[in-house]
Amino acid sequence: MHTDLVAALDIGGTKIAGALVDGHGRILLRAQRATPAQEDGDTVMGAVEDVIRELTVSPHWGRVRAVGIGSAGPVDAVTGSVSPVNIPGWREYPLVERVRAATGGLPVELIGDGVAITAAEHWQGAARGHDNALCMVVSTGVGGGLVLGGRLHPGPTGNAGHIGHISVDLDGDPCPCGSRGCVERIASGPNIARRALEGGWRPGPDGDTSAAAVAAAARLGDPVAVASFERAAQALAAGIAATATLVEIDIAVIGGGVGKAGDVLFTPLRKALAQYATLSFVQRLTVAPALMGTDAGLVGAAAAAITKKTNETAAGV
Repeated sequence: MHTDLVAALDIGGTKIAGALVDGHGRILLRAQRATPAQEDGDTVMGAVEDVIRELTVSPHWGRVRAVGIGSAGPVDAVTGSVSPVNIPGWREYPLVERVRAATGGLPVELIGDGVAITAAEHWQGAARGHDNALCMVVSTGVGGGLVLGGRLHPGPTGNAGHIGHISVDLDGDPCPCGSRGCVERIASGPNIARRALEGGWRPGPDGDTSAAAVAAAARLGDPVAVASFERAAQALAAGIAATATLVEIDIAVIGGGVGKAGDVLFTPLRKALAQYATLSFVQRLTVAPALMGTDAGLVGAAAAAITKKTNETAAGV
């Protein structure tokens, strides 16, 4: 597929991004729409179709041989459907079927958004050269994916490594997924901000109440902002240590908007991880910031489609 392209879609609760990507992970064309996350399912799909339409008018479209989708989850790669926690209008929504129709019948590969970011970081980013890794996106939600034995491990349905919905506080707050005390409920950007506001933190004159604003306050030493990030770091550390103990990863890569907080997050995270990852075979576990930035979801979705197409070609499918 060295002269061919794949179309990549990165679907989250905030934005729907699309791109045409070559076999080296280079993006030739981009398109993006805001996600109408609180609207009905077909309205959300309309935004996806708008992104696809913008890609199809490109003169490069004739070289596209497959489509890769990284979607907020849970996803079901077996049925081709998605039920993202943060897009309530999509419940068992037949996304693969609809995208296949919108792209003229191209083959479509569906994986969770965390798995997509993992594919990108393992291909070209911070997990490159690591045979066993957990890669996470900590943003509006918390997702993740695994590399085991040098290969991406999406699992049977495409959700393996979905660390955001590991419970780390058995008596914690209810999570929209139906469980309690999930990593996402504690460590996602909106929950970092919510906890800071509940603790008495107040935004500056601009009224910004985002996690980025809380991070800025924490850098200036605001004790409530610092405490909210420390709590998020503790939840992430507990989830990472549990994953490492289970499958022996040697690196955890963290991206997403919250990951951009830098030392405000990573310093307490490394401290907490040392307290949770105590067994001999996980004590060398390292944590690193992601390198792929906002393109990770698109590049990873493309990587999944390229791998699938390559494997089918090798098998004579």
